[in-house]
Amino acid sequence: MRRARLILTWTALSAFAIAFIYPFVWLISASFKPRSEVFDHRLIPETFTFDNYIQVWQEAPLALWMLNTLFVTVLAAVAVTITSAMVAWGFAYFRFPGRGALFGVVLGTMMLPGAVTMIPVFLIWNSLGMVGTLTPLWAQNLFGSAFYIFLLRQFFLGLPREPFEAAKIDGANNWQIFTRVALPLCKPAVVVTLLFEFQAAWTDLMRPLIYLRDSSTFTVPRGLKALLDQFGFGGEWHWEIVMTASVITTIPMIILFFLGQKHFVKGIATTGSKG
Repeated sequence: MRRARLILTWTALSAFAIAFIYPFVWLISASFKPRSEVFDHRLIPETFTFDNYIQVWQEAPLALWMLNTLFVTVLAAVAVTITSAMVAWGFAYFRFPGRGALFGVVLGTMMLPGAVTMIPVFLIWNSLGMVGTLTPLWAQNLFGSAFYIFLLRQFFLGLPREPFEAAKIDGANNWQIFTRVALPLCKPAVVVTLLFEFQAAWTDLMRPLIYLRDSSTFTVPRGLKALLDQFGFGGEWHWEIVMTASVITTIPMIILFFLGQKHFVKGIATTGSKG
């Protein structure tokens, strides 16, 4: 009975894994095919070619788009991690009147759809003359994120207070306790926040569509949209170029996940639910 249950479990997990992996394997396969064979559904190309990977760099400034995206994602991830950690530490460590109500207000902001604040935020950036630049894509993260504040607060609440009290007795101020004691202890949660935001900023299309005008400032998602418009609609339907560009821009996220998966799993597993 136990053996049958184990076999059934592994079969189900394998089936789910194949279902999730298959689209990416198909994408990689299509990137090595000529245009006439892109949608033939063969995982092993009948005609194997590297021409797509040469042509994509000629058809679009892909390196510039990836550099713009890296600039935005690094600043966005670092900014939201630092500011969210500071707010989360305040809610977890300090005791002050109205703490619970204020934290409830912070969580309540997650219920606001992005469409509600989209126009007011755009008008603010437009009045500052920042439309058409990369600044609106990352600077909004300087004010933290309610989700990350919740995530980090739960981790901080799971830490014992003794190390912080000992640091205070040794003469450390609140900032030193936060930076030298609290942050090192919650490294897994910080890495999870960085990975989450890096992925979100790397794949974000909505804000680049709203704020970016010139192709020299395009991020990868905005650039892929431009490639799709150029080669996918009303033209010669060069889907192999779009597929190849998608593979190239997806690989960095896969590498990042494998580098940080230990901290990712540990951060998710050890983030407590203490209130």
